[in-house]
Amino acid sequence: MRSRSAGRIRKNLWYLGREESGIYLLEGRAGSLLISGGMSYLAPVVERQMQDFGIDEAKIGKLLILHAHFDHVGLVPFFKRRYPGLELFASARAWEILRTAKAIETINSFSRLVAQRMGAAENLGGADLEWREGLSGKTVAEGTTIDLGGTVVRILETPGHSSCSVSAYAPGIGALFPSDGGGIPYGTAIIPSGNSDFTRYQRSLEKLSNLEVKIFCADHYGFVTGQEARAYIARSIDAAGQTRALIESLLRRTGSLDATVSTLVADTYARNPGYLLPPEISAGIYRQTVRHIAAALTM
Repeated sequence: MRSRSAGRIRKNLWYLGREESGIYLLEGRAGSLLISGGMSYLAPVVERQMQDFGIDEAKIGKLLILHAHFDHVGLVPFFKRRYPGLELFASARAWEILRTAKAIETINSFSRLVAQRMGAAENLGGADLEWREGLSGKTVAEGTTIDLGGTVVRILETPGHSSCSVSAYAPGIGALFPSDGGGIPYGTAIIPSGNSDFTRYQRSLEKLSNLEVKIFCADHYGFVTGQEARAYIARSIDAAGQTRALIESLLRRTGSLDATVSTLVADTYARNPGYLLPPEISAGIYRQTVRHIAAALTM
């Protein structure tokens, strides 16, 4: 079953934000962990939800960045300035990216663009939400654990959506947090998102298929529970295979990277007119994906 509603998922797990972009709060006896960083325009939304839900903000001591794309780190500066002692966690590659001026500029400019698309530009004016140099934290890698006291989160390296992607898994409750590395639950479909390296993305899905998943916690368009959650990675693997076959077919038919990208973008917004990202950003993502698959076809 899919849900996009903010609130308590189970005893110690919350979904916060809006349907197009959410974050998770996982509670333990020793403290709470924010998982993923969402979009910056969600700051007043999340602030209000925490108050309405009675969440104990004093227990929030850690935040895990699953990858460094702008739509997954937007709230990190907000939370770090709200909780100065907050420990930040990310992969080594993510920290490498987030130290660059180009990445910081992209995060801030794309965040403004999407806020405008979603009719929430006014949300950016009430707090200091922009990324600047100087944010840093601890590095996580395959096998790293974060112990919240009775609740443990294990890190898995799952590159492919991005070069810096990690997933988090809480085995005690069967909750998987793959960010965009597990397929996006848009509507009734699953949208594969192997942006940087589609082959590694597919391998990472196979890696995740070995986990017992009772709650699939996506960053975009909510979370999945019940029998659908148990089968979700298998369905993501199938969707990724179908998407790759489609791109390969378009490349063979058109003989053109540009024509293939244009077809994919047009089809995406014909089927999903309300999708979060503006078409110009999606075009850049598809270009990266198609370029990788085209190179693999010529090997």
